[in-house]
Amino acid sequence: MMTPTLPTFLMISAALFCIGLLAALSRRHAIFILIGIEMMLAAAGLNFIAFWRFGPQPAPPIGVMVTIFAIAIAAAEAAVGLALVIAVYRHYRTTDVDQVDQLKG
Repeated sequence: MMTPTLPTFLMISAALFCIGLLAALSRRHAIFILIGIEMMLAAAGLNFIAFWRFGPQPAPPIGVMVTIFAIAIAAAEAAVGLALVIAVYRHYRTTDVDQVDQLKG
């Protein structure tokens, strides 16, 4: 059985980040943009865990703590982002970010 190495995790993380960046920059709908941002945050969390795991042992679980904190921030960001998308949809009846180019109070 092959044991994963640090470069393997870094390539997976880079691929996940690139897919998230592509999704966030190329989509028009706000939901897909939020999903892309969440994928980029997951890639950053994978990097933190990988560097902690392959660092000098015994290491304090700093990578794990930072990742758990990042997951909590991502959950809050998703909740606020979805609330904003729902509020904009109720007003404009679309989630297309190109059509919602002006927000007035």
